[in-house]
Amino acid sequence: MAISLLPPRSRLASRLLAISLCCSALGLAGGSVLAQTAKAGAKTSASTGFDMDAFNNASDSPLLKSGSKGPAVARAQILLDRAWFSCGEIDGRYAANMQRMVKAYQTARNLKVTGTVTAETWKSLREDSAPLLATYTVTEKDTAGPFEKTPADMAERAKLKALVFESVDEALAEKFHTSMAYLKQLNGGRKIEAGKDIVVPNVTSVAAPAKAASIQIDKSERVLYVLDAEKRPVAGFPISIGNEKNDPLPIGMMAIKNEVKNPSFTYNPKLLKNAPKNAEKADIAPGPNNPVGSIWLGLTKPHWGIHGTSNPSNVGHSETNGCIHLTNWDAERLSTLAKAGFKVDVKL
Repeated sequence: MAISLLPPRSRLASRLLAISLCCSALGLAGGSVLAQTAKAGAKTSASTGFDMDAFNNASDSPLLKSGSKGPAVARAQILLDRAWFSCGEIDGRYAANMQRMVKAYQTARNLKVTGTVTAETWKSLREDSAPLLATYTVTEKDTAGPFEKTPADMAERAKLKALVFESVDEALAEKFHTSMAYLKQLNGGRKIEAGKDIVVPNVTSVAAPAKAASIQIDKSERVLYVLDAEKRPVAGFPISIGNEKNDPLPIGMMAIKNEVKNPSFTYNPKLLKNAPKNAEKADIAPGPNNPVGSIWLGLTKPHWGIHGTSNPSNVGHSETNGCIHLTNWDAERLSTLAKAGFKVDVKL
């Protein structure tokens, strides 16, 4: 099997554009997700000047809705993320992904489904009382890289031995489920250096939900739900899917066929309707900025899979030319719940 992709721009530029993706069978497995830890504390970070006391100890319960911004939104995003109802990137902005996940969380917790963070929703979220922000000491390994710009051209990408992160900022933003811009905001725009403490969302040591039994994909809402045996959601993730004109996601039942960690990618322009006329087939090495990200869950429908992406800011917002993609960290979390044989029911 092969996946096809229109050559996107480099990672930083392509955050402003839709990715053009379709899916492939993958061959190369490697590496596991590294266990991450952060020093959770409620003290003001002397190195950043950011007051974690004020953020972590806030007890107000403002009504949050589409268009809301600020620390209260970020607090709710972190709590939703830790409950396994991901908003994608934590960024302090109440956009479509967050609205979808609030609805999913409210459904899972038998709350009134409003799509807004109500006082009732705050009370439920705050059953998790761990600090919302933590300090993390940047290691030499974090800053060592290698880091390299992702070429726009697929033929140039094919020359690389790995599709690595472009910067330490990008690597740590993915590590802590946040946008690079919000990570910078938390740290006053200071340069990230080995040995320094930075402020990060405290999201890396959260127990997985139990009793996952199947997957349901809501095509219209662009949400992937993990269901228990009684069809109740135990986790939810925003997704991007193929557009209806070029590569519609088929409705109905499929199943997970295989899992590949750190997958390679085959760019096959013959499978992409709007590929450049002179584009040639190319094999792209593994890495987090590989077009299918850091994990692949192959489906029984040929050429289709659930996978990560090199552009987390596009998830839930932009259409692709195929497949179901999540942020790398959500795809990796999903892979801990969903194994080969899991049913995947796609609904309108």
